[in-house]
Formats: sequence, C-alpha cells, structure tokens
Amino acid sequence: MKRRKIINTGAIATATAITLSSCARTQTAANIQTGLPNLRWRMVTSWPKSLGIFSGAEILAKRVSEMTNGRFTITPLAAGELVPGLQVMDTVQAGTVECGHTANYYYIGKNLALAFGTSVPFGLNAQQQNSWLYHGGGLETMQKIYSDFNIINFPAGNTGAQMGGWFKREINTVADLQGLKMRIPGLGGQVISRMGVNAQVLPGGEIFLALDRGAIDAAEWVGPYDDEKLGLHKAAQFYYYPGWWEPGPTLDVLVNRSAWDKLPPEYQAIFKTAAYEANMNMLAEYDALNGQALARLTAGGTKLVAFSPEIMQASQKASVDFLEENATKDANFKQVYEQWKGFRKQVFDWNRVNELSYANFAISNS
Repeated sequence: MKRRKIINTGAIATATAITLSSCARTQTAANIQTGLPNLRWRMVTSWPKSLGIFSGAEILAKRVSEMTNGRFTITPLAAGELVPGLQVMDTVQAGTVECGHTANYYYIGKNLALAFGTSVPFGLNAQQQNSWLYHGGGLETMQKIYSDFNIINFPAGNTGAQMGGWFKREINTVADLQGLKMRIPGLGGQVISRMGVNAQVLPGGEIFLALDRGAIDAAEWVGPYDDEKLGLHKAAQFYYYPGWWEPGPTLDVLVNRSAWDKLPPEYQAIFKTAAYEANMNMLAEYDALNGQALARLTAGGTKLVAFSPEIMQASQKASVDFLEENATKDANFKQVYEQWKGFRKQVFDWNRVNELSYANFAISNS
C-alpha cells in the first residue's frame, strides 16, 4: 500500500510538473505567436494611496494587466514614493517613468490652457466635461497642448462637483475673504486671489498639517469621502459648498510620448480602454460614497454651509473677467477658450431643458 501510495504521489507530481511546463511553453508560444512583448511600466501619481482618488491609477493598471493576460503591467506609485505629487508631469516628460496620474491644472505655469483639461471656474460638470472631451474636440485640444511636452494624455478619473472646502471661521461676505490663506490650485486659485485670498498649492498629503497648525486658514480638496480620510474635519469646523472652481474635474493619465509610440497598437487600444473605464468608474464610485461620508461628517459636528449669494456672484464675475482677460493676452489660451465656451453654451442650453428642469423638481420634492 505504501509503495503504491509513493508511486501514485510521484506520478501526480510528475504530471503536475509536466502540466506546468506545458502551460509555460504554451504561454511562451502564445507570446511569440502574437508578437506582443512583456512590459513593466511605472506610474507616478499625485495622490496618497489611502484616498479614493488613487483608484483611477489602480483601475487603469488592473485592467491593462487583465486584458493583456499579465503581459503588460503598470505599478502605480503614491505621491512621494518616487517623486513629489506636483512633479508628475515633469517626471513623465523626462521619461524617468512611462506614465503618471495627476490633474492637468497643477501645471498651468507651463501652459494656462491646461486648466480646461481638468476644470474651469463655473465651467462644465462631470457629464458635460466628458461630453466635451470625448465628443466636443476637447481631448484632441488637450493632446495638442501636451504634444509640446513629449506627452500624450487620456482622461482617467473624475470626482464630480467638488465641495468648497474647510474653513476655520465663517465666511459670509467678500470682505471676509481678505487675507485668507487657502489651499486651492488651478484657475480657481488665480481667480480667488483677485478677491483677496492668499491662494496656495499643496499636495493632498500636506493639507491636514498645514490646516491643523494654522499655516493656512482654509483648504479645498475633493469631497466628503476623501476629505474625511484626510481628517480635514478635525482641523476646521465649517464645510462650504459648492466648489464653484471645480464643477467637474477630470484627472488624467499622462504618458511619455516616446514610450507610447513604442507600444504595439493592441496595447495602445487596451490602455485607452482602461483609461476610459477608470474615468467612468471613479465618478460612479464617488457618487456612491460621498453622500454616506457627508452624513457621517455632519453627524459628527461638521457645520455644512453654503457660500452666500454675494460671494457666489462676485466669484462668477471674477471668473469671467479672468478668462476674458487672458484670452486677450494669450492667443493659444484664446483658441482653447473660445472653442470650449462655444461648447459650454450649447450644452448649457440643452441641459437647462432636460437635466436642470428635472433636477429642480425631483430633488426639491424628494
């Protein structure tokens, strides 16, 4: 019996080894047959791993690996693991890594029009932003700008309309904004600076300490889910809405153009499909999670406050003035702005009829 058992066990082991070897040969043969290489990329990001916003990078990497049967893998790196969160574009441009997940408006110092790829004050909501990017010429416009930096970009996330941020004291009038130190990036930061605010740009991982220790008086990040994870409610009591500067911010994956051009067409198609899924998935995820988080925050003592009509009206005027003035000074900015503005009018006219009329009734009477 023991001898038969040993023989059987040995036979099983041998068969297993043969099977594994056969699978390996089959996989190798499949790679040779398809001509598709094994690739290992790194993706730097502007986000801490603990936040929902990091999911855009994770979903993209996961789907690329799944759709290539593990032949093309991408490792997402949190902000600070390789480079600081605000240096993603520079790192991708230099070819230090192949790709990065970030927000275009962090880099408006390189080209002010990059802001349109993320979000513009009193601009498009998430649905409208996707419509502009995918079907209104927006993505082609952004990719043309990025081509000057040896980069190609794809939308890979959207947080939906953001909150107005956390304030240590109440803000009721424009006068209350004077001298306020606030973490706020993009064109929103430049616009609100005109209203007397000292706007600062900080990566997500640095916001809590700056707010908690009084280095800043206010900070905007994303929305209830991620803001709660950062602990911002422990550093400030008043939570304002809406985030008029980011009504539908898109996050992008930036790819070094030289690395992109070396990809087989099949991998390029898979990458673009994965980025599209990441874009859609993040928006759906935030819509599911933010309401729950907001309920927890308000139950815990957070004071939810709407910006006053005075502040909203002054902010809108300052935003329009800023956009128009820059369009007169910068021909490239004007070209993007005029195309975007024309699309916004068209989609606003349509959504005033369908989306707004429905939401005003259904939500008000729910």
